[in-house]
Amino acid sequence: MLSDDQILARIREQVHHPATLAELAQRLEIAREDRPAFRRRLKHLVASGSVIATRGGHFGLPDRMHLVVGRIDMSAQGFGFVRPERPVEGVSGDIYVAGVNLQEAMQGDRVVVRLEGVTRVPERAERSGRPKRGPIRPPMTRTEGRVVQVLERASTQVVGRYVLDSSGLGYVVPFDKKILVDIQVQPTETKGAQPGEMVTVAITRWPTPTRGPAGRIVEVLGDIDAPGVDLQVIIRKYGINDAHGDAAVAEATRLGSAVKPKDIEGRTDFRAVPTVTIDGEDARDFDDAITIERLPNGHYWLGVHIADVSHYVREGSALDKEAYERGTSVYFPERAVHMFPHELSTGLCSLNPQVDRLVQSCLMEVNAKGDVVRYELHDGVIYSDERMTYNAVNAILTEKDPATRERYAAMVPMFELMGELFETLNARRRRRGSIDFDLPENELVLDEAGRVSAVLASERNIAHRLIEEFMLLANETVAQHLSDHGTPSLFRIHEAPDVVKVEEFEEFISSLGHSLAVPSHSVQPKHFQKLVKSIEGTPEERAIAMLMLRTMQKARYDVSNLGHFGLAAKSYCHFTSPIRRYPDLVVHRSLRAQRQGQLTEERVREWEEELPEAARHTSDRERRADEAEREIVQWKKVRFMADKVGEEFQGYVIGVAPFGLFVQLVEHFVDGLVHISSMADDYYRFIDRQHVLFGENTGKSYRLGDKVVAQVTRVDMERRQVELGLADILDVVRQSERNRGPRRSTVVSKVESRKRASRPGRREREQARPPKRRR
Repeated sequence: MLSDDQILARIREQVHHPATLAELAQRLEIAREDRPAFRRRLKHLVASGSVIATRGGHFGLPDRMHLVVGRIDMSAQGFGFVRPERPVEGVSGDIYVAGVNLQEAMQGDRVVVRLEGVTRVPERAERSGRPKRGPIRPPMTRTEGRVVQVLERASTQVVGRYVLDSSGLGYVVPFDKKILVDIQVQPTETKGAQPGEMVTVAITRWPTPTRGPAGRIVEVLGDIDAPGVDLQVIIRKYGINDAHGDAAVAEATRLGSAVKPKDIEGRTDFRAVPTVTIDGEDARDFDDAITIERLPNGHYWLGVHIADVSHYVREGSALDKEAYERGTSVYFPERAVHMFPHELSTGLCSLNPQVDRLVQSCLMEVNAKGDVVRYELHDGVIYSDERMTYNAVNAILTEKDPATRERYAAMVPMFELMGELFETLNARRRRRGSIDFDLPENELVLDEAGRVSAVLASERNIAHRLIEEFMLLANETVAQHLSDHGTPSLFRIHEAPDVVKVEEFEEFISSLGHSLAVPSHSVQPKHFQKLVKSIEGTPEERAIAMLMLRTMQKARYDVSNLGHFGLAAKSYCHFTSPIRRYPDLVVHRSLRAQRQGQLTEERVREWEEELPEAARHTSDRERRADEAEREIVQWKKVRFMADKVGEEFQGYVIGVAPFGLFVQLVEHFVDGLVHISSMADDYYRFIDRQHVLFGENTGKSYRLGDKVVAQVTRVDMERRQVELGLADILDVVRQSERNRGPRRSTVVSKVESRKRASRPGRREREQARPPKRRR
């Protein structure tokens, strides 16, 4: 039977128009006994978007039909953008879809779009927070399209607020502002929800151009300000499955909590080798362990041992299916939503101390230059001698704390050898041009109700960096092994940045006296790395580093080994965490199949057909997790700032747009918007490529990276946004208003700001009056 790729290739070569199933089978010379399998493959190709099925029962290639498959991202203004899943000849960037051409599509749906020429459209506008893709630009030319088919719904359920209009008709107002229509709910379908409560509604009727959607409430979450409701809202907004299925839990429970003697048979026994895990203070699952020794030739013998999840989770099992659907664990400030039930994630597949655990091991001989000159891959068993924390290892290596060194006296030489190897590996990565961003990150301190009590700078000490360096080396070694042996798997790739974005980045840094010193089309990781080094400690360091991040492509999973630009690595994959990332589980299965001679032609063909979709799916799930984690953190930060209206803080400009400045406050790591309307001391002009707002009369300018003093003027809980004003401009405007006499100023004092912030907001006012119907 032909593979998916072979079917597509033959359709392209032999079928020159959309054809029926019977005609395709005839043209491709599919034997009669193979036609049921051919129908199944064709159905799979249609589901993946590789082949389009028309309403008339014909099948064709999307590019030949001027069709594109991708996910739609809606704008609050009523239009959408579709990001193509595959490169499309003649199409640059996302495809614009006007509101009248959205048909039945909703936010996040996977759709088929017909290309319909080009048009001038606005860039997408972010509702709150920093812009995702840099500043918003004026109208530009984009390819325009029309949604002709919805392939896959982002979700069949929507979370939102239940409201009643003046006639008593119920609606759910979506929490996600990119869902542009309210969902009608009949009185018999409310599940007892009270007006104003947050609910989950299952859609029973999808929208059309002339009629809004309808649904039934399936879950009442409660008041949005009640403890824990914010997390439940975010989990449901992103369609994250909070509870594990009964079948998966039953499978995990049947596996037990201890390694069985028969499971150890045939494995390499590392239990006599001193072994440790190094994790955070609050970690409950330990998926990697380290062994190290110095060889007689002076080289290092580093062992990275990873929990062997693939031994327990078989392909096609309930655990496997559920893990694939989740794609990744999701880490929220108060708790994690694990990819596997806790019986595995914190039990049998956690490398807990003083118990036997099954692992897949990568042992590497590393020379004085940091090069891997020999490696071995094993199915192993370990016995972790100690559960170490980052702080304890840092106390041993950096602080030289006598009490800590005495407590772990037997292991101090091992940690010192790790520290020595870390310096060697880190220097090697720097030499080859690997880009190291060291921007400060934040950590939320939560009270018992899940509210933020403080936002602190999280510190990365040598122990964090040491473990990271060892994991990077193991990932590179495994990826190169898979590539060398032609083993089908999932690689972690990071492509070179777009030339146009590099040109814009170069233009900006040149205005600050810096340069990549190379043509945009020839840029390499080492050029960015040298720039990072040269700006270290300068006032513009933060601005350049943040814009550099926006210039880069986003890393993703792929079946092709395309290398990792940011790490300057020829080969890279994720091997080190199969307990929380599904692609790592795929890598482990690939390694075992290759080692044990299980790569039959049929097996290779199956993986070659299945893995491209797995790469797309797991990349999507990773993006979903990242967005959910960012949104709950932003929400909690905004709530934390609610009692700080009128206070002033130092901050940095992290985004510039025609409508204002995005500023990150230094003390609390909170982002806020300085709207252009509050900058009333001048007319400010937006200069796109320089990332600056320029005062036409005063000559003042505010550019990316500038240090400013900002006052919190309002906290908008409805939009989850902190509104700021620049202290120097507010002072000028207030003085001007005082000089003009008793006329009421629109710029308020700290006391008045606090009073206004305590008044009912938009959400409360909406609950007090009948809602508008959005159709």
